[in-house]
Amino acid sequence: MNAKKKPLGRGLSAIFGDSEMNPSNYNSYISAFPNIPIDNIIANPWQPRTDFEQQSLEELASSIKHLGIIQPVTVKKINSTQFQLISGERRLRAAKMAGLTEIPAYIREAEDNELLEMALVENIQRENLNAIEVSLSFQRLIEECSLTQEQLSEKVGKKRSTITNYLRLLKLPPDIQIGLRDNLISMGHARTLINLSDSKKQLEIFRKILENGLSVRQVEEIVRSLSNVKKDKPVSKKIEVSKEVLLWKKTFTEKTKAKVAVRMSQTGKGTIAISFKNTAHLSEILKIIQ
Repeated sequence: MNAKKKPLGRGLSAIFGDSEMNPSNYNSYISAFPNIPIDNIIANPWQPRTDFEQQSLEELASSIKHLGIIQPVTVKKINSTQFQLISGERRLRAAKMAGLTEIPAYIREAEDNELLEMALVENIQRENLNAIEVSLSFQRLIEECSLTQEQLSEKVGKKRSTITNYLRLLKLPPDIQIGLRDNLISMGHARTLINLSDSKKQLEIFRKILENGLSVRQVEEIVRSLSNVKKDKPVSKKIEVSKEVLLWKKTFTEKTKAKVAVRMSQTGKGTIAISFKNTAHLSEILKIIQ
């Protein structure tokens, strides 16, 4: 899908630059996300994650080249030109790989997490936020304010399951996130696609939604049919029973008039199953064995 690059909706810009917000100093703690030079961003020395999978970074870099960066990084302002990365190192590395010289960023100008929480929580209640904007706000509260989903649930007055569903949207391929952001698909479509673990299948169905105007119910049926497809069971290799065992089986069957099944493994171990008609027949078999 050749989606046009455009900024996130009016709602998110309201979150990070609304002059009517109270208290009036909220904007000293969060601000709109301008593009800032990548070279001016200093790595976070407390970043716990140091190992980034190369192929995953390359895939993200390729996506950034075609679609741009959907989710800005978060930085703290150090001085008039320098910033320290708070979150988004994977996005920053992929942006460098994609050849970008600037990156959109949420700029933190202070350390007061309480004010940041108040600003984000207040604005999450705005009706003009789309699903992706709400998801990004939830993620910021969790990452930057060190909130658990349970704590976040209490602060924003939403069920924990609702928050989980919003956060899961950020795991969808960028094309689908953009489609949801631009109202090309609904939240119901997106939540159904999340149930597929295969991103290629997700994108395939996403394109069918756009081309054929599929309803959420139709997408649910497609996903359900794919989930019910059983994988072919591996064919077990048949082990040939030795001639000696086959001869014993034949002799035993003739003497006892009982059906005998012999199974052997590749290691030579095996089992013998003897079928009998009734208790009298079983007694006769036991006498012969003894």
